[in-house]
Amino acid sequence: MAPAGDREGYWGPPTSTLEWCEENYAVSYYIAEFWNTVSNLIFILPPIYGAIQTYKDGLEKRYLAAYLCLTAVGLGSWCFHMTLKYEMQLLDELPMIYSCCVFVYCLYECFKYKNTVNYPLLFLLITYSVVVSIVYLNLKEPVFHQVMYGTLVSIIVLRSVYIVLWVYPWLRGLGYTSLTVFLMGFFLWNVDNIFCDKLRALREKMPPVVGAVTQFHAWWHILTGLGSYLHILLSLYTRTLFLKHRPKVKFVFGIWPVLLVEPPKKL
Repeated sequence: MAPAGDREGYWGPPTSTLEWCEENYAVSYYIAEFWNTVSNLIFILPPIYGAIQTYKDGLEKRYLAAYLCLTAVGLGSWCFHMTLKYEMQLLDELPMIYSCCVFVYCLYECFKYKNTVNYPLLFLLITYSVVVSIVYLNLKEPVFHQVMYGTLVSIIVLRSVYIVLWVYPWLRGLGYTSLTVFLMGFFLWNVDNIFCDKLRALREKMPPVVGAVTQFHAWWHILTGLGSYLHILLSLYTRTLFLKHRPKVKFVFGIWPVLLVEPPKKL
C-alpha cells in the first residue's frame, strides 16, 4: 500500500480501495501512476494483433474472445492506474475474473469436436463470474477478489500442466515459459507490496529513469501480460493440433511470438 503524501493531480484524491507503491503524479499531472499505466500496453496491443490473426485464420470465436478479454483487462488497468478511482478499479479487477473464465473454458474444451458447446461448464463459469461480481461489489474487499482470481489461475495451471505432461509433451517449453513468466510477475508484485517504503527511499537516490526499473507493479503487468498471452498461444496451439491444423509459432521482428495456423492438408 502506498504511503500518504503523494502529489495532487488531475484526477483528484484517490477513491480506490487499493493504492500501489508508485509515487502518485510523479511523472505526469494527468496520470496518477505513470509506469503502472503505460506498462499495460503489453495487455492491449499484442492481444489485438492476436485477435486479428485469429479472425483471419477463421478460428473459433472463443479464442477471439480470449484475446479481446485480455485487451479489456489492459484497458481497465490503464484507466485504474491513471485515475486511482474506485469505478476504474472495478474496470480493472472484474475483467480479470471474466477473462480467466474464458481461458478456463477454452482450455477445458480443447479436445472437443468443432461446433460443440459445453453448456454445463458455460453455466458454471457465468455463475461464478456473477456471484464473484455481486459479492465483491458489496464486500469491497480486495483480498476476496485476489483469492477468487487465484482460484481460476490455479485451475488453468493444473489443466495446462496436464496437457504438456500427458497429451502434447512437445509443448512443455511454451507451457512452462508461460507459467514461469507469470510466477515471476507474481513474485515482483509481492516484493512491491512488502518493501514499498524501502523501494521509495531507494528511488529518491536514483535518477528518475533508473528508478523506473524498481517499479515492480509495472513489471507485474509486463510479465503477467506476457504470461497470459503465451497461455492463449498454448491453448490455441493445443486446440488446433487436435483439429489437425498445422500451427507454428513465429517471432515478429525476432522478438514477439505469434501463432500462425494453416488448415489441414486435403487428402
